[in-house]
Amino acid sequence: MFHYFDNAATTQVRPEAAQAALEAMTQQWGNPSSVYQFGGRAAALVKDCRRDVAQALGCQLEEVYFTSCGTESDNWAIRSGVELNRRKGRHIITTAIEHAAVLEPCRELERQGWEVTYLTPDKQGQIDPAQVEAALREDTMLVSMMLVNNELGTILPVKETARAIQKSGCPALLHCDGVQGFLKVPFTPKELGVDLLSISGHKIHAPKGIGALYVKKGLKLPPLIRGGGQESGLRSGTEATGQIAALAAAARLGRATMEADLKHMARLREETAARLTQQVPGLKVLVEHGAPHILPVTMPGYKSEVVVRYLSDRGVFLSSGSACHKGKPSHVFAALKLPKPELDGALRISFSADTSQEDVDALVQALAAAKQELFPTMS
Repeated sequence: MFHYFDNAATTQVRPEAAQAALEAMTQQWGNPSSVYQFGGRAAALVKDCRRDVAQALGCQLEEVYFTSCGTESDNWAIRSGVELNRRKGRHIITTAIEHAAVLEPCRELERQGWEVTYLTPDKQGQIDPAQVEAALREDTMLVSMMLVNNELGTILPVKETARAIQKSGCPALLHCDGVQGFLKVPFTPKELGVDLLSISGHKIHAPKGIGALYVKKGLKLPPLIRGGGQESGLRSGTEATGQIAALAAAARLGRATMEADLKHMARLREETAARLTQQVPGLKVLVEHGAPHILPVTMPGYKSEVVVRYLSDRGVFLSSGSACHKGKPSHVFAALKLPKPELDGALRISFSADTSQEDVDALVQALAAAKQELFPTMS
């Protein structure tokens, strides 16, 4: 028996999604590009799946393109968005708290001569829409802003950014990394005003290895992967029908239960925050308001990696907010300019519709025990 609180990293695959993948792989395993009947059935399956994902997103099925993951979707949107608008300017705007799947392509473009402005968040991890307005220029040709931050849970002002771009008259395309927002906060691409939006299957109880990119109808986005011309010529490669079927099943189920799921996660988030601040002396909630499935906290003076291992030994799984890579803390928490003890002790607790009251009880007890049994550092 274990208690899982790392749903922002990955979620348990729904049985219905696994069954959909199995049926696609064992019963409709033909190549969708084949002209004979068996391949045609696979092509029909892919079309039905595209419709299910589009309905969950609130867009047209012709605007959904399947990819291998959210990272590919982000890379495709950024690199092809730049290619499409390359004659209109060489300035990009993004935020300092984006996922690496956005930041790394932007850094590579910087090395190639593009200029990138990185907007910095306030202490609550929020981006002021006025920052976007001030950063926009005549030569700004791409803005990339996530909807929900994957470590803080903050909901960023994507809709306001779209209005600012329109008001400024600059030619910028607007890309949104919607990986943590899809089926976690209500939205449609049209409501947000975005041109491109990325999603990932394994954040919504589908398997790893499947994602999608929303491309606004009429946008002539260049392909990132060239080859046999699948996905209307925009993303070549034989369709991964098993993963696509699983994504569609998870999206369909998530859409049907979204209202109840969000209420459930929001209630657990609020209760967990209240109980932890009461029962774990010194623990601090870093973001008071945000998406219902992410709760960032810190235990100042305690190394988060040590706390994560302590909880893991007791069957409670969450992640270190300062997710170290070669000794470096999380760029997201670093962007908040937290005092070092708070930065060192940052933790991310993330919920799903499967999280139970028993899970929350175990988490609170384990963190209270960690506070009593572990030694604080001198940092």
